Amino acid sequence: MFAKKSMQGRFALLYNFVIWFLITSQILRIAFLVWEYDEVSWNIINVFRTLITGLFFDIGTIAFISLTAILYYSLMPNRWIGSWVDKVLVWFFTSLTVFILIFTFFAELTFWDEFKTRFNFIAVDYLIYTHEVIANIQESYPLPLLIGGVLIITALVLWLFHKRLAFTNTFSNTATWKSRIVLFGSAITVSFIYIAFIKNYQAEWSSNRYNSEISKSGIYSFFAAFRNNQMVYDEFYTSVKNKEAFSIVRNKLNDKNSNYQSNALSIHRTISDTTNQQPIKKNVVFILVESLSASFMKEFGNKQNVTPFLDSLAQKSIFFDNLYATGTRTVRGMEAMTLCIPPTPGQSIVKRPENQNLYTISNVFKSKGYNANFFYGGDGYFDNMNAYFGGNGFTIYDRGRGSILNDKIKTLRNNINDDEVTFENAWGICDEDIYSKMIKVADEHYKSSKPFLNFVMTTSNHRPYTYPDNKIDIPSGTGREGAVKYTDYAIREMFEKVRNKPWFKNTVFIIIADHCASSAGKDEIDVANYHIPAFIVNLSEYENQKIKKQCSQIDVFPTFFSLLHWNYESNFFGKNILASSFEERALVGTYRKLVLMKNDKVMILSDQKRQNFYKWNKADNSLKLIPMDENFLNETISWYQTADYLFTHKLLK
Repeated sequence: MFAKKSMQGRFALLYNFVIWFLITSQILRIAFLVWEYDEVSWNIINVFRTLITGLFFDIGTIAFISLTAILYYSLMPNRWIGSWVDKVLVWFFTSLTVFILIFTFFAELTFWDEFKTRFNFIAVDYLIYTHEVIANIQESYPLPLLIGGVLIITALVLWLFHKRLAFTNTFSNTATWKSRIVLFGSAITVSFIYIAFIKNYQAEWSSNRYNSEISKSGIYSFFAAFRNNQMVYDEFYTSVKNKEAFSIVRNKLNDKNSNYQSNALSIHRTISDTTNQQPIKKNVVFILVESLSASFMKEFGNKQNVTPFLDSLAQKSIFFDNLYATGTRTVRGMEAMTLCIPPTPGQSIVKRPENQNLYTISNVFKSKGYNANFFYGGDGYFDNMNAYFGGNGFTIYDRGRGSILNDKIKTLRNNINDDEVTFENAWGICDEDIYSKMIKVADEHYKSSKPFLNFVMTTSNHRPYTYPDNKIDIPSGTGREGAVKYTDYAIREMFEKVRNKPWFKNTVFIIIADHCASSAGKDEIDVANYHIPAFIVNLSEYENQKIKKQCSQIDVFPTFFSLLHWNYESNFFGKNILASSFEERALVGTYRKLVLMKNDKVMILSDQKRQNFYKWNKADNSLKLIPMDENFLNETISWYQTADYLFTHKLLK
């Protein structure tokens, strides 16, 4: 590779740094394999391929990391070697890089603990919203101990470099121009090959998702997600002609009570009530609950008794028994509930540019004379929530820290004041406090005789899982089960407070999860980890019932509007679940995988213009490949292609 003399000289430090990185990365990879002992494939060939694929991506990662140092070493004149400036620069940047890499390895462990995946677009988002993320880390982990540990390990690594290399001799040795040119040319070539030809998804070689994720390099995955945070559908996914796609979707959405407004590439239609009954006008409190998996409820087999109130509510409401979230993040739940749209690839519409003045549920409510309000216990700047809700007709109530809405958005924003807060953590005020604020605003609307839609986003069921003391029998901050039980407790307390309010009898409560607490599994999509509960409570005109039909978050409000006998304009992909013509299906996905599920059949579109068709075994939550169904494939493509087309062509305005 280099002459022996050269290797003992100027580039010896860099060479040892590269070897240290590759060894440490493999140790981390082996740690993940042991961590997921029950989930990974231990077939000797699969283990070998996991490690070799990982090494391949680690080489690309360290090539990028080392490029600046190689450039410096290669171009620096020999007379600079050993100068005080040279020593300061080498010591400083070597120390800084080692510290950052060790910190990154620790961060990968905590990220894996939360998401069971290498760095992805969530990690990219976390760099933007530093206040919440840093506060969450401080409250979830012993940060001084972690930083201290990273500093100690950094010092140890630097000491080993010094010991092994006789570090001072590094400054007195020079490298030949030939070795400099070879090293620099090699680094540029390797970097170009990885940038131009090696994609992060090529690490996804295994049908076992855990083996594929462990094969990746965390840093490489992070920058791949950074580059692909927004994905053009036609470039990444299999498509059909737009006319064919819209024809399929329009046929699926068509019903005896719907009338399309044009024959163009559109789903805009008028929904008419055909029952000849008077429209019902109720106040609506909509609660989007953080990470409320169906599996937490006794109703679905849980034995821990952490949702006693919600389990009782399932017997006293219109309860959706077989409903699935569209995604794995809060913004996906918000997107699905407000726009009633399948998840488009890349970022959620909530976080995209030009997402103001869309046709959302607020337009339907406002056409009936309602005020629409959005309540969030943290800073609504996070995940672009304020800009999205403010730009789409909602008055905002949040715990803002001075972030400013887009100047183009004409909206009213109200801070939740300190005297309205009894408990607060990294993500915001506790659920009891946000409900109290919502109730206070509801009282004001009632006094002004104005019907209201109050959209509440909760935060307590989120790491660090802290909540007020002495509320439940599980100590604060001890884990997810306590946070779930407090979430249930807070909803119960909210109902106790509003039960005697003069507006209670004329108010419907809709409760649904934004997504599940976990979405990772060994298969491409973990179907069971999209199953969420949903309730329509206090709609006295209807008997309590359990809806067994398989359906999606996007169907909840179209179903609710039907129950109210409302006529309205619709750009929604959701349908009334209770209609006899409703075809059971669920649309779910990640920011890269797009899925159509019908009963136990699952079609998955991937961003390499690849698709797989599976049969889902509900008993063990496994997917088994089955022969492709072209009609099923074309329908799957059509749902997602049309949704992406309508947004990107500004046809959801």
